[in-house]
Order: sequence, then structure tokens, then C-alpha cells
Amino acid sequence: MKKILFIFILIPCTIAAIAGSATLPVTPGNDTVPDSSVIARAGQVSHNSNTLIYKCEMKKTIAAPLWRSVKKSFAEADSLNADFMLIHMNTYGGQVDIADSMRTLILNYDIPVLVFIDNQAISAGALIAVAADSIYMRSGAGIGAATVVDQSGQKMPDKYQSFMRGMMRATAEAHGKKPVIDGNDTTWVWHRDPEIAQAMVDPSIVIRGIVDTGQVLTLTTLEAIKYGFCEGQAETVKEVIEKAGIKEYTIKELKLTLVDKIIMFLVNPVVSGLLIMLIIGGIYFELQSPGVGFPLAAALFGALLYFAPLYLEGIAANWHIVIFVIGVILLLVEIFAFPGFGVTGVLGIIGIVTGLALVMVDKIVFRFGPSIDGVKEITGAFAIVILSAVLSFLFSLWLSRKLFAPNRLFGSLALETTVDKADGFESFDTGKLQSLVGSHGVAHTVLRPSGKVMVGNEIYPAVAETGFISRGTDVIVRREEQGQLYVVAADKA
Repeated sequence: MKKILFIFILIPCTIAAIAGSATLPVTPGNDTVPDSSVIARAGQVSHNSNTLIYKCEMKKTIAAPLWRSVKKSFAEADSLNADFMLIHMNTYGGQVDIADSMRTLILNYDIPVLVFIDNQAISAGALIAVAADSIYMRSGAGIGAATVVDQSGQKMPDKYQSFMRGMMRATAEAHGKKPVIDGNDTTWVWHRDPEIAQAMVDPSIVIRGIVDTGQVLTLTTLEAIKYGFCEGQAETVKEVIEKAGIKEYTIKELKLTLVDKIIMFLVNPVVSGLLIMLIIGGIYFELQSPGVGFPLAAALFGALLYFAPLYLEGIAANWHIVIFVIGVILLLVEIFAFPGFGVTGVLGIIGIVTGLALVMVDKIVFRFGPSIDGVKEITGAFAIVILSAVLSFLFSLWLSRKLFAPNRLFGSLALETTVDKADGFESFDTGKLQSLVGSHGVAHTVLRPSGKVMVGNEIYPAVAETGFISRGTDVIVRREEQGQLYVVAADKA
């Protein structure tokens, strides 16, 4: 029965199986000119021998591990009273919600933030770079191509593009306007042109001399300098600092602790998949040899390693964990409290699979209504869980034969002895058991739900149909099924 139950866990999962003019002069009005003081922040810091620059590496996919190191870097820079934050960037993008958190952190940071694009700032990386006070790019670098795509590289629906366009525009506008003086005339222009920022997302935007319709804008180093999205070209971090006008300085950067490295390792998607295999495999082995305890402990340990780092990183929400825990509880209730397989087991399976899968879904999917691309991303997350479950199941079958076969390491845990009538063992006659249906008896042992009952003067193995039955309780035999008696307490019959 327990093997059948485990197969039922996999079947629903398998079925579901396997995102010109460079700037346009605008005459300022009282309600249209953002505070331009943010532009001058870098010039307000005294560039003396005590200048402390904190360097933050951003050379990975924009995802949970990088977000963790960025948060720690900015927090440590605060504690050290750093004068500048320097982001050393080379990224092709990643999760939009995490990029939004990073750009918000940069925009609201108390000290000037410099970005050195050491090759690429593409997609979500462009959003983060535009948030900085000053941008420097090496020769051959690029910034832009910020259209939102799904995991397969396909363009997401327009509501996602609208969200990204708005963020790019708002980020550019946050830097305000600067005066351009020509003789007695003063013209205010955007420090970072919002139209150009939008064109990095929307191919329908046309800016004469810069980008034609149907093309998503990506700027080279020289183009970015020309159009106000780069303060200068630099080939090294040292050159960036020199171009920023800082003469004498000290550079500090984050030193990851062992705990940080472990957490970053555990939130890696590949490791998450292996932990899912451990969870499923542990449950399978526990069902194979109930009472051993070690497989179940391994499954629970795997669940802890899976959820804890994601929760600490803000990826796993409370409701993700609640769904998973409820699923586990329902499945345990189905196994140990109710014989057979019913609604409780189905709900338990759904809870476990859903809890494991939804943690992997980009939070931006839940910000909008239902969409085909959102369904694709959710389905992809379920596919990872399902694939891990199938691989774990196959591996568990192979491993169980290796471990529990005779003369193997855990062979003693598997019963290999043959018992027969000559040795004093006798099976109950099915016809005799059927004749006991409707008979009254007494619980010879506690039934939880399995145990023994005494009917007449003989003792029989039995299963309580509902809940637990205490020893000595009067019972009634309700039915016989496959050589097994099912009983209920007499006062509940």
C-alpha cells in the first residue's frame, strides 16, 4: 500500500510535467523640474586622503545570491562610513523584481554610487546601472536591451514591458535636470534622458538619429557618452576613480563569511533541485522501511536546507512554507491515520509539490493578472520539481536494490527469511475472516490505526477505519479486505 501511495505521489506530478539630438531641451516649470541636487552629490564629497571607496562586485546573474552580497556590501559600507560606493558590473540581466530592489537601494543611498561597466550592463543590469549617480564604461562595453523576457528568451506581454518601461523612465527622471548655459541663455536638459531609457525596453519608440522603430536600443560606450548615459570611458577600476576626481583613497570590499558562502551555495537552482531529490527520496525510503527513521530525517533535513536559505533571502514567503508543511501533515495523516488513499492524500501531494515549486517563480508574475507567459513560468517551476521527483524515484529504486539486497550494507533491514506452517506460522483463512464481519470483539492492543483485536477466543491483526482505538475498547468488525480486518469502536458504530 505504501509503495502504491508513493506512486500516486508521482503520477499527478508527471502529468503536469516537463520569462539627431542627444538631449531634448525643456524649459523648467515649477512642477516639472525634479530636484537636480542628486546630480551634484558626487562633487560634494571631500576628495582627501581619508576618502573611503567601497567596491561591490556585480558580475553574476541578477538573482538571490547576488542580491544577498549586494545588501551586505551596502550595509557594510554604511557601517564603515564610506564616501563612495563603486559597483564593478558585468551582467546580462536576471530577475526583474530583484533588479528593482537593487535600483531602489541605489537611488535611496546616502552616498554617491559609481558604476563601472566592465563589459556589459544588459537587461536588468541596465536598470541598475541607470540608477547610479555616475556611469563609466570600458571600450567595447554596452548598456541597454532591457526588454522583459521569460526563461526561454521569449518576449513577455506588454503589461510586463509597461512595468519595465515605467521603471526605466522613473529611474532616469530621478537624476533630475541640469542647466546648459549658452551666453545669456540657460536651458535645462535631463541628466539621463527618460525617452532614451524607455527605448532600451520598447522597440516602438523612435528617437531621431538614435534609434529607429522596431529596434530595442543598446548603446556602445561612445554612444552612451554622447547621449548622457556615461560620464566617461575607463579601462580599469583605478582609471574610474581617477576620472571621478578622487586623488587619494582606500578601497574596501566584501569578504564573504563561511555562512554567506553556504547560503549562496544552497540557493543555487542546481542545488535546490538536488535537495528536492533528497526530500522525495527520503520519503520513498521511509515508506519502504517504515520505522527506520533515518530516511524521514534526511527528507526533513533536505526540506530545511531547501527553504531556510530562500526564506532568509526573502525569496520564500511564509505562505510557501505553510503550504508545504500542510501538505506534509496531510500526507502523514493519510499514511498513518486513514487506511487506503483518499482526498487527504491527494491534498497532501498537491501541497508538497506546490510549496516546492512556487518558491522558484519570479515574484513579478504575481504582480499581474493571469497570462500565458505567467502560466509558462509557473509550469516551468513545477517541471523542475517533477523532474527532480522522477529522477529521485528512479535513483531510489536503484539504491534500494543495492542497499537492501542480501549481503548489502543495509540488507539486515529487509526481511529475507521464509516462514511456513511447519515453523508454527499460519495465515488466516479468507473465508474465516469474512465470516467475522459484524462480530463484536475487544481491542487487544492499541490500534494506531494498525493493531490487534480479539474476536471470540482468537487474536487477529486489524486496522481501525477512523482515528485511534485504545486497548480494551469494544469493537465491531466492519469489513474484510485482502485478508485484513477493518474495525470501528462499538460506541461509534
